[in-house]
Amino acid sequence: MTHQIIQTPMAPRPMGHYSQGVLAHGILFVSGQLPFDPADGSLPEGVEAQARQALRNVIAIVEAAGGTRESIVQMQIFIPDISHWPKVNQVYEELLGSHKPARTVVPTRDLHLGAFVEVNAIAHLG
Repeated sequence: MTHQIIQTPMAPRPMGHYSQGVLAHGILFVSGQLPFDPADGSLPEGVEAQARQALRNVIAIVEAAGGTRESIVQMQIFIPDISHWPKVNQVYEELLGSHKPARTVVPTRDLHLGAFVEVNAIAHLG
């Protein structure tokens, strides 16, 4: 097999026909993670709490594949309104510390199920 499906109970179960992550040739592709709590499926209130949960979900998938947050080389963050950017950026910096992967923040229209944040990522696990 040229790729491995990554699945962890530490991130929400997929709500559709996709995998949490796919590892191929040392590169992990993490599907878009909404900010749902994997323990109970709840959606936290507020932009900061949702950004924190979505990022934690991404990190949990990277860790399930054998990596660390420092393995992340690129992230895309989708938000329904650019006014959320400063709060999301603050949480991002808190969780990633001095590690600065390449990043794109995309203001978009409504996100699924009323979420304020969705994050996908690519990690190098070499």
